[in-house]
Amino acid sequence: MPKPNITPRRILIFGSLMHIWSDLIFTLPIPLLPAIKDNLGLTYAEVGLIKSAHSGATAILQVPAGFMAEKFGEFWMLVSGNLWASAGLVGMGMSGGFWLLFIFAIIGGLGGGTQHPLASSMVSRAYNESGRSAAVGTVNFSGDLGKMLAPALAGVLLFTFGWGATMYYLGAVGIGLMIVTGFLNNSFDMGRPEANSGQQGSDSLSEKAAQNEAFVSLSFIGALDNATRTGVLVFLPFILEAHDMGTGEISAALFVLFTGGAAGKYVCGWLDEKIGTVKVIWITKGVTAFLVVLSLYSPYIIIWPLVLILGVGLNGTSSALYATVAKFVPTNRRARYYGFFYTTNEIGTIGAPLLYGFIADTLGLFRSTFTMGLATFAILPLSLRLKKYLSSDIK
Repeated sequence: MPKPNITPRRILIFGSLMHIWSDLIFTLPIPLLPAIKDNLGLTYAEVGLIKSAHSGATAILQVPAGFMAEKFGEFWMLVSGNLWASAGLVGMGMSGGFWLLFIFAIIGGLGGGTQHPLASSMVSRAYNESGRSAAVGTVNFSGDLGKMLAPALAGVLLFTFGWGATMYYLGAVGIGLMIVTGFLNNSFDMGRPEANSGQQGSDSLSEKAAQNEAFVSLSFIGALDNATRTGVLVFLPFILEAHDMGTGEISAALFVLFTGGAAGKYVCGWLDEKIGTVKVIWITKGVTAFLVVLSLYSPYIIIWPLVLILGVGLNGTSSALYATVAKFVPTNRRARYYGFFYTTNEIGTIGAPLLYGFIADTLGLFRSTFTMGLATFAILPLSLRLKKYLSSDIK
């Protein structure tokens, strides 16, 4: 539990603000990708590699960060990680070629490894007695506020400063914000997890084995969900460009997409408690698979409501998955298990842009997008494996 003067609500606010900034700086390159591609003369595969490097590098330090948080607490890990990621964005903005951009994408990505597992762990500990699912869903939803801000800022700053200066200036702002946040530790640092908390110590070996098996299944589904989300985010701007949409319209469409994503995360966190995780997966990923393919054929006027609903399906699944992790692992080990969960999820984050980029370069963007829709649909039957572990999932 938090220190007496630090309420769960404060922890939720802190975790949410950190998530807003982290998702903003990791989403910012997406609406800038067409400009980066044209300016540096990159191929689709190289564009995918940059995105994979930036997002995928977050997986490298997620598990070590989880172990360190169990000894030192999540606060300082979150602040230092976001400062590191912001510095990486500054480096990306100063890059004048593919390889330098690629290297700084990796460096910045490493700093992002603290955000998702430790914010989820911190909030789930603060709300361990009650309201945990709603709280985890809220901190998950907050990241989409950053994702909504990113294309809006990119759309404005790109025309004025160019893609490099846009990254540079926002990265510098992030460094300043994290330094200021460090001085507020007495208001938000709840300390490290207690050595023995909850009732997990009394679980039988068979119960622990079942929990571990459930965690593995959940992690596999999470990796596939991430593959869908990353693939759509990287290549949707090019699908929209094929519909003769300009940079401003693409940024606006991404803003609409992330608005739907934010709503999906918030609603699906609540919906998970009402109808269960498996049904949430079927609704959200079924809608996503259909709309990904439909985006290839939709006229301009249909694109706008399509991307809004696509955002709901694309991001809504994650709230159900993240809240479910806490059902399978002990409180004092959540930081490391969330680290494991998010790390396995990054397999999809890394692989999807590379795979779909290769298909797009080889067979065309149309076939790559169609493959993406089929891969998303495959999540549905795989999710049925979770049913036996969540028999008491609906309250």
